[in-house]
Amino acid sequence: MSVTDTLSRVSRFVSKYFVVWVVLASGAALANPAPFVPVLNYVTPLLGLIMLGMGLTLQPADFGRLVDRPVDVGIGAVTQWIVMPLVAYGLYLALDLPEAVGLGLVLVGAAPGGTASNVMTYLGRGDVALSVAITTLTTLAAPVVMPAWTLFVLGEGVDVTFAEMFVSIVQIVIVPVVLGFAVRYLLDRRAPRAAAVGVDVFPVVSVAAIVAIVAGVVGANVENILTAGALVILAVVVHNGIGLGAGFAVGRAAGMSDDRARTCAFEVGLQNSGLAVALATSLFSPAAALIPALFSVWHNVSGPALASYFTWRDDAAPSADDAVAAD
Repeated sequence: MSVTDTLSRVSRFVSKYFVVWVVLASGAALANPAPFVPVLNYVTPLLGLIMLGMGLTLQPADFGRLVDRPVDVGIGAVTQWIVMPLVAYGLYLALDLPEAVGLGLVLVGAAPGGTASNVMTYLGRGDVALSVAITTLTTLAAPVVMPAWTLFVLGEGVDVTFAEMFVSIVQIVIVPVVLGFAVRYLLDRRAPRAAAVGVDVFPVVSVAAIVAIVAGVVGANVENILTAGALVILAVVVHNGIGLGAGFAVGRAAGMSDDRARTCAFEVGLQNSGLAVALATSLFSPAAALIPALFSVWHNVSGPALASYFTWRDDAAPSADDAVAAD
């Protein structure tokens, strides 16, 4: 077996059981937080590494899809931009969450789609090309959308300016993504084997980085988790569930095919919670990073569950040949 094949297998194994690593690390951080808390000092570079990996997965054709499929891409992006922040704010008020925790919920709601939405779209037999296009658009728009929503919703309660958030998101997201895209573009033309290895290796790096970030946030918030745990978990589960349901419903209402409606469900409901964690810890407080960290855990449970449901429904549905035979 070649080195490339081995790396591919390791990458698939690590990615497949991503939620297991997150849960194990979170449990360890709850039991003994001290070793994990220092990770919070490195959240920004770790997320930059994750976004570099995302950039490596992009190719020129992915940007072409933004032009080729503007209506469905626009519907998915606008639904995410409107539904998730408003639902976050509604839950913040309805559950009477602490201000810092509510800030984290709004940050998650305003965050762009993440690579998890692309993976779940693939596993749930959605339209992967559309998923990548929506993720690309929402990621590129994040420097404007996230500060705008956060400051509009929380206003006077936020001590950070639009410009500060804009610059942070550009540094954390846009620069690494563009750099990763440029590296992939050059490697595809001059060293395609190296490009293939990079695409295999970076998912493992991304999983390790996300697991470390989540464990650090959990470790720093042990007291908050123990005191406000039930309401915080409820907020995460309801927020994510409404996003998944609204994405699918809007897609169907807009006349999309079933595979594209599934894509909208994953794009709206699964956020780049790592970006919200990075912003919360670098610009606000560890408490603000609590919900984004828990969202990272939960959406890697709900996403695979929904993808499995879609595939089960497809497999259980009678085929055209079966219908003809029955007649």
